[in-house]
Amino acid sequence: MERDIQDKLIQWKNSDHRKPLIIRGARQVGKTYSILEFGKQYKGKVHQVNFEKNPKWKGIFEQDLDAGRIIGELEVLLNSKINSEHDLLFFDEIQNCPNAIMSLRYFYEQLSEIHVIAAGSLLEFTLNNIPFPVGRVQTQEMLPMSFSEFLRANGKEQVNEIINSQPKQLSAIIHQTILEDVFTYFFVGGMPEAVKHFSNGGRISEVFEIHSDLLYTYAQDFSKYSPAVNTECLNTVLSSAAKSTGKQIKYSQLASGFTNPTIKSAFNALTNARLLRKIKATSPSGLPLEAGANEKKFKSVFLDIGLMAHLNGLSNSFLEIKHNINTVFQGAMAEQFVGQEFLAAGQKNLYYWARQSKSSSAEVDYLLAVNNEIIPVEVKSGSSGSLKSLHLLLNQFADIKNAYVLSHGELGKLKTQKLEFIPIYYASFLASQQ
Repeated sequence: MERDIQDKLIQWKNSDHRKPLIIRGARQVGKTYSILEFGKQYKGKVHQVNFEKNPKWKGIFEQDLDAGRIIGELEVLLNSKINSEHDLLFFDEIQNCPNAIMSLRYFYEQLSEIHVIAAGSLLEFTLNNIPFPVGRVQTQEMLPMSFSEFLRANGKEQVNEIINSQPKQLSAIIHQTILEDVFTYFFVGGMPEAVKHFSNGGRISEVFEIHSDLLYTYAQDFSKYSPAVNTECLNTVLSSAAKSTGKQIKYSQLASGFTNPTIKSAFNALTNARLLRKIKATSPSGLPLEAGANEKKFKSVFLDIGLMAHLNGLSNSFLEIKHNINTVFQGAMAEQFVGQEFLAAGQKNLYYWARQSKSSSAEVDYLLAVNNEIIPVEVKSGSSGSLKSLHLLLNQFADIKNAYVLSHGELGKLKTQKLEFIPIYYASFLASQQ
């Protein structure tokens, strides 16, 4: 299946300032597959060193971190010469060999001509315990498949072209057809195994079984989390966070029977594992948005919308919801979809606005930074009467030029205000404007 990361990997390969590249991301998002597919761009071989399958190979990195010696010994184990001009050296599951991560610095300093990519899951736990080679490596985040990638995997090239173009008025039947594709994506999600099965004609019930297996795999990983985190608490927080999308996170509400420090530790571990992403409250008064971010006030989005739907028990109501699909566009699923699309479009962090007043509950779902401008975004059913928080923000911050409402409604604009109404399937386009 075609992944957008391929273009970024090709840019890396052809760059005059190339450094060893670390691909980060949760388990099962397609890191290994994508790198091996990318390896086909090379004239030579892909030399894959998998530290999970070959744990003894870690011994090569224990003597010292001299890049020349490491290459020589790898050639013996691989029984193959590594051609620095035409080959790709791929360190897979590199979190299992911290010294290999540190060696990347010396590959850059001593053998910069060699193309080196590393990938791993749970990397954050390892990186917390070793000196990271800052300035000597590049990093790239990999996420589940976006809606655009999902469409391409299912042969929906024309729909994909529409959602990646300037928003325009569409006929009602085309608009509804695309919403049905969005609805399907809500439940299939973007985990490559689920998408592949569905695109090959698999039944939706079988996709839900794949989701169950993936979630079980994540739970099995909990024992690898470091520092040690209460496994029972992790399970509870994972499920609760999936049901709390769109709501401000309060640790005490994520799990009962555990102390706040224990719950906080579990939540942070899940963010380190890339299963959850924080959405920090911040002020739209200026850029960068991180400068005004409140570390104690935040929401979250889940790794993948299909997994989120499964944890919320919505898979059991799939057929019932399908007969009235507009209802699903007005709740947490829509907000999850938009957040996931914003991340896929290149927004490195997510933010929202919450009015700094004890007597006010005013919130705007997202704040984007695009073209050096701050763009407030609300995910709603689309009626102007339900947009009090957005009106309040625009009145309070007069420098904001435009705000957007993403909904299941059609394209529209309020002439007397700064509001534009855009179908939810344009979320990625909105966040990726250059």
